[in-house]
Amino acid sequence: MESVLERAKGKKPLKWKRLVLLGILAAAAVLAVLLLRQGGPRASASAAYTEAPVERRTITSALTGSGTLLPANAYTVTTLAEGDILSAAFEEGDLVEKDTVLYEIDSSDAANNIEKAQLSLNQAQRSYEDALDGQYVRANGSGTLFSLLADVGDEVSQGQEIAVIRDSSAMKLTVLFPADDAEGFYVGQAAEVLLDGSFETMEGTVTAVSGSDLVGAGNMITRNVTVTVENPGGLGTEQAASATINGVGCAASGTFACRSEHRVTAAASGTVAAVHVQEGQTVSRDQALLTLGGDALEDKIQSARDNLRSAELSMDSTRNQLDSYTVTSPIRGTVVDKQYKAGDTAEGGKTLCTIYDLSWLELTMDIDELDISKISVGQAVQVTAEAAEGRTYAGTVTKVSVLGTTSGGVTSYPVTVRIDETEGLRPGMNADAEIILEQAEDVLAVPVESVSRGGLVLITADSPSASGAADREAPEGYVYAAVETGVSDDGYIQITSGLQEGDTAAYLPSSGSNAAMLPGGMGMPMGGGTPSGGPSGAPGGGPGGMGGGPMG
Repeated sequence: MESVLERAKGKKPLKWKRLVLLGILAAAAVLAVLLLRQGGPRASASAAYTEAPVERRTITSALTGSGTLLPANAYTVTTLAEGDILSAAFEEGDLVEKDTVLYEIDSSDAANNIEKAQLSLNQAQRSYEDALDGQYVRANGSGTLFSLLADVGDEVSQGQEIAVIRDSSAMKLTVLFPADDAEGFYVGQAAEVLLDGSFETMEGTVTAVSGSDLVGAGNMITRNVTVTVENPGGLGTEQAASATINGVGCAASGTFACRSEHRVTAAASGTVAAVHVQEGQTVSRDQALLTLGGDALEDKIQSARDNLRSAELSMDSTRNQLDSYTVTSPIRGTVVDKQYKAGDTAEGGKTLCTIYDLSWLELTMDIDELDISKISVGQAVQVTAEAAEGRTYAGTVTKVSVLGTTSGGVTSYPVTVRIDETEGLRPGMNADAEIILEQAEDVLAVPVESVSRGGLVLITADSPSASGAADREAPEGYVYAAVETGVSDDGYIQITSGLQEGDTAAYLPSSGSNAAMLPGGMGMPMGGGTPSGGPSGAPGGGPGGMGGGPMG
């Protein structure tokens, strides 16, 4: 029993101590309430806020990225030609114009190949023309079509006689004269022709005197003499006549012959597709008499056409090869690398030199898929490079690619920037670029963190705009002002209405890791939860109910 009583007695002091502690805490709570009512937290609360004046600033909204500078154009100069380099009159660093001769390579072998190709082309051209002409049967002389031996649908063979053409505008009479007399005759000598039957006489001209003697009747030695007369229209090959030259008559009469007679043959086999003339019609040399057709003829023409085309391509290729022995600059630019010099042996396909067009430089930067819609051709860009410290270069967006690259579930799109003023910059340097999305100059601005959800800014109660404060419970010494915002950057946001110069904004700084997006896309920190003791009506969170920053 005593031990139990002793334990009971030992607990009494502990209970008493607990009651004393509770009393002290209650007194402290009462004291805290009294201090709050007397304005004591004003000092501690204000110490937790960062205050910033509403001031005028230039605000620039931009996207940033980086990349490697590249020349406007870059060409590696090569050639398919192989041979000794005869000349290479340029050096690294030289500025060369477009089409400037860089290299001359020995082309003696190529010149021989050109000549051979030309001969082959000429032969193929003639063969094609012959094949093409083979589909026509043409007159081989001028005159009257005496006979036509083929009609439409007839099959003719190569070499077959098709027509006879006679020129009867003048008639020839060949007769025998005594050799002794004929020996004194000459071409162009006047003669008189006597027509048998009508005894009509005609003026003629000696056109041929044979140099061979013939033995005629009664062992008379004679020679053939040809006399030509103009045909008035009635002379035919059946007409007989005699001739007298220089008072000497011929030994015997003869019959007239046409001035010329041409027998036309087919140059190719085929079927007569068309007849273009009629017997008795006057024709001229090379005039088409018939057109031939048929598979065999078409195949021959097509084969000749193919051979000609092959020869033309071979000729073009050989000429191009010759052109490659003279290597010219493809652009106006600066030689940045020269790998072959005069005396070296050029190898086909190897790089001879490299030329950069440094008229401007380009930079390609990757833009996130969430921001690419904000980028357009023509936007201004500010470019900086560590190698050109302290300088900022003006650039312009020249291309926004529609082909993106996805990595880790995020897609980015390349954007090309052109920089025209490049002093101090070189291809290969790393550079940073800032694309200007929007800019406002000399505008009222407050720190981004001071704007909370709903477009409210906490300002000091003594600010000029406090008189128009929003009906919203605020920490002691502060009021809320309803504002409208504009352009924003990483630190400040434009105030288009609701505040004026002389106002002082207040906010609780927050971690950049809790960023949200304001309307307009500007990243801003988000506030935390409302701590104990904050007014229940205050937006956001923080001592006294002030949001830790704008909420997205």
